[in-house]
Amino acid sequence: MNPEGGLRIFVVENHRDTLKYLARFLESRGHSVQSARTMKTALEALAGTECDLFISDIGLPDGDGWELLRQLHFPPRVIAVAMSGYGTPSDLQKSKDAGFRHHLVKPFGGEDLAPFIEEALREQAA
Repeated sequence: MNPEGGLRIFVVENHRDTLKYLARFLESRGHSVQSARTMKTALEALAGTECDLFISDIGLPDGDGWELLRQLHFPPRVIAVAMSGYGTPSDLQKSKDAGFRHHLVKPFGGEDLAPFIEEALREQAA
């Protein structure tokens, strides 16, 4: 948790406008947000950073969110949420197998993230 009481959130999204919207939405609710638009920049940025909530698009220009999460080796307390335009049962299973706790199908609104934010806040307070 960041010093102001909000979550430390890391968002990986290659679509510039979607990333901008998500970051503004999360920051407006008192969370600190860091972001990346590629798998490579996410790995570099997260090497020296901790987060409480990790939100990643599955389709990235240089890989996918499933492989990214596997490489990150987050501790169990970090809640990982996949975002994708696909929501087939096999997509959901791939997200679960990679370590994502949740899978959001695009398009979605910021309020669809509320349960995951609340879950992360509860876990950080415990």
